Amino acid sequence: MVSMSSGKYLLLGNEAIARGALEGGLGFAAAYPGTPSSEILESLISVKDIVGIYAEWSVNEKVAFEAAYGASLAGVNALTAMKHVGMNVAADPLMSSAYTGVEGALVVVTADDPSMHSSQNEQDNRWYGVHAYIPVFEPFDVDEAKKMTKYAFEFSKKFKHPVILRTTTRVSHSRGVVELEPIPEVRVKGKFNKEDRFVVMPANARKNKIKLLERWNAISEVVNELPFNRIEGDGKALIIASGSAYGYVREALDYFKIKDRVRVLKIGTPVPLPKKLLIEAAEEVDKILVVEELDPLVETSVKSVLYDSRIEAEVTGKDLVGYEFELNHLRVRRAIAKFLGLDYSIPQAPGQPIISVPTRIPTLCPGCPYRPIFFELRRLVNQEKIPYIASGDIGCYSLGYNPPYKMQDVMIEMGSSIGVGYGLSITTDDNVIAIIGDSTFYHAGLPPLINAVWHKKPLTIIVLDNEVTAMTGHQPAPSSKDGGEAHYIPIENVVSGLGIRFVEVIDPYDIKTVREVVKKALNYVREHKEPAVIVARRRCALEVVRDLRRAGVEIVPYVVLEDKCVGCGICYDWFVCPAIMPGSDRKAWIDPELCVGCGACAQVCPTKAIVPLKEYNREEVEKFWR
Repeated sequence: MVSMSSGKYLLLGNEAIARGALEGGLGFAAAYPGTPSSEILESLISVKDIVGIYAEWSVNEKVAFEAAYGASLAGVNALTAMKHVGMNVAADPLMSSAYTGVEGALVVVTADDPSMHSSQNEQDNRWYGVHAYIPVFEPFDVDEAKKMTKYAFEFSKKFKHPVILRTTTRVSHSRGVVELEPIPEVRVKGKFNKEDRFVVMPANARKNKIKLLERWNAISEVVNELPFNRIEGDGKALIIASGSAYGYVREALDYFKIKDRVRVLKIGTPVPLPKKLLIEAAEEVDKILVVEELDPLVETSVKSVLYDSRIEAEVTGKDLVGYEFELNHLRVRRAIAKFLGLDYSIPQAPGQPIISVPTRIPTLCPGCPYRPIFFELRRLVNQEKIPYIASGDIGCYSLGYNPPYKMQDVMIEMGSSIGVGYGLSITTDDNVIAIIGDSTFYHAGLPPLINAVWHKKPLTIIVLDNEVTAMTGHQPAPSSKDGGEAHYIPIENVVSGLGIRFVEVIDPYDIKTVREVVKKALNYVREHKEPAVIVARRRCALEVVRDLRRAGVEIVPYVVLEDKCVGCGICYDWFVCPAIMPGSDRKAWIDPELCVGCGACAQVCPTKAIVPLKEYNREEVEKFWR
């Protein structure tokens, strides 16, 4: 990715964005991991020492944005990247950054997730551009993502104004051929010039608003001339396509062989819309179809501009394309066919599948240290008939919602386990158990925990600490012991510093102790009416397996002694490790290719039928898990 020579290369969309940033003169990058944006900073971190830039994983999106904004004030070109919901976390400084402006370039990448492949909603972050007076660039494919990112740095620096680059899952996670250009000399140090505009006291903010509107008017004119906005073809029908929708429209026109009979307005800057170009494209057409992913942002703007311009062409969009979920070539073909009155039906599969593939819900990985926690929590509340509410959070442990555990009763966003659990602890008589991961704890869990301590409310918090941000690809967190140059911050030290008196660190693989400590914490909270915190610490199994293999240490799988197994199903129906499956006689068997040798299943077997395949050096293996 850091090749200095020109040429064509196959890159992931997020890699292309990282390369475009480097070609744009990037000096500073900060982000918090979140699918589908994570590979942007991963790519930059992998080459930071080669290129000479600064790049870091920050504790959350707000901190990452503020850091990048600070770098830009010193004249250093900066980038911050986040998934769409991360923009909500960064929204406060984002809004004010448009008022103050910047010195070096500031590019904010938001990776939206239509169809919610790995997200809790499919919000359309182009609206942030409207709300904040920040231009939004929206590439349609991988190559344009690189070009547009590079240009965004030039644009931001020229206008001394932040720029939002909005991608979607299909752009971020597609691969495409990218034309590389040289990386310029990197500037990582600058100078901060003290100006009143950077202090947003009301008197300064009022002055900033006037200057903001002046910049916005200038930006609104310039977008008409950008190469990413253009008119193609001719005809009495106009199709307006924004971002990735343009690729689907182009494919559909080729499919129907009508490319030369339809006028197309390609939009690369949905905010602000290139109004002059739109008016030029809309003149002398009878009808207009707007194709865009998620909300009718462009469609609404088009209708407003045409109304003001007295252009009476009929405009349609979401009523044909649909509001929900991501676009695909079949949806766009169908919408264009209806718009143009073409005969089209979605092709059917040429026959029935040979076999019926059973549906499998997502599950925790073999050896995941979260599994024993959920297993024992479920067993405890069932056996002792404890009335409870499990307040969940965002992470691998969100899978605790699935059966048989069902230990996530509410989950809306990062950090909400403690905040929502706090509210439930006040308004119900149930035992409220907040379940949160280590990275999420540092991302957004501290303020609600402080609130619970401050107001002394009865809440049991279990922090699942696998020492990494696992769900998004094992990025380091403040809880990571091997975080490179970063400092390790033990969660129990932070919690104790807040004044919490019940703090216990446990090994989730010690299932008997898990039960004892959870029960002890619940009793403490009921008696003292104040928070208790349990830190369940063991490394992510995927990282451990990787390190064991790299070190050449044999992973000894566990096996089931058939003469001792009674087919009770506890290991595969209730513990549900993917490596354990029932045979035709309901007796368990363990797949040696999946088993990571953690041995947790041996503890839950009532007949002691699960044992290691052979003797091994437990101490040598155990040090990798710690």
